[in-house]
Amino acid sequence: MNTLRRGYTTGVSAALAFGRALEAWCVSRECAQTYTEKMDNDDLDVTKGCMIVATVSDRLEDVVRNPRKHSPYTIGRLRLYAGEGVGVVTRAGLKPPVGYPAINPRPLEAIKAQYARFADRIDRELYATIGIKDGEAIARQTANAKVGVLGGLSILGTTGWVKPVSHEAYLDSIRAEVAVIAAAGIDTVVLTLGNASLAYAKAHYEAVQIVEVGNFVYDALGIVAQSGVKEAVFACGIGKGVKVMQGHRNTHNRFGSIDFAVLCEQIEKRWEIRIDPSEFRTVKGLLVELGERDEAFYQWVQAQVAEVMREWFPDLEITTHIMR
Repeated sequence: MNTLRRGYTTGVSAALAFGRALEAWCVSRECAQTYTEKMDNDDLDVTKGCMIVATVSDRLEDVVRNPRKHSPYTIGRLRLYAGEGVGVVTRAGLKPPVGYPAINPRPLEAIKAQYARFADRIDRELYATIGIKDGEAIARQTANAKVGVLGGLSILGTTGWVKPVSHEAYLDSIRAEVAVIAAAGIDTVVLTLGNASLAYAKAHYEAVQIVEVGNFVYDALGIVAQSGVKEAVFACGIGKGVKVMQGHRNTHNRFGSIDFAVLCEQIEKRWEIRIDPSEFRTVKGLLVELGERDEAFYQWVQAQVAEVMREWFPDLEITTHIMR
């Protein structure tokens, strides 16, 4: 049995790099810079293997900062800026405050703990940056710009470990996007599942409203319900829609498949059309069998999906769109 590898978060890597840079400055009293490669792991993580850079100096001009105007965190006699490749927060709703480096609270606490180790040896004002090599380019593969983190990646972490092939990072991304929407006072969140539904959403709603939820249908709706936003629009393809209609909270295949026998029974009862479920294996195959009734089938599935979701979250106003 193979054991999946865990890896350190960007937060742990940043704190370790900062600690080494600060120690080096305390020894030499000269500008110190250290590099840490984020540990590889078996998670689907765009930041694994990236190079995190920490710089410490008593001269502000020595530290290379993110060119976006921002305020530093104050840690004792040290001012901590976003370096190149670490983003700056520009929208409310995220854990770091607007106008500061995108360093989440737990990593910031770890950095403060590193500072405390050497606090009695610091006799002057210091300046530091945490950067990520090519961080701005890597960030284009994330939702950072969409939630208002500009100029690079975020420094994240809660436990210090990246769990292999975990879904928590995806859910954290959904939470961040919904939090920004709620903080902006936007009334409606648009949840999409699949390329067709995303294209539909982009054509009918503002980009800031749209959140791609992967297969996390129930979890995403729960995040919206907890955010205080009152309305959710859910859009997906017909195949995933049938799964939700049948009560699947996560539409990934490993959480279950469509029960075509039950579906065919429902179709026969509703439209008096008898279809042998052994004759096809997909919803598209079923649509061929339905012929001219396919439009009615789409409308029925759309209504049923909305009904299921309202049973899950009765206080949330829900509208559904099922894509062809």
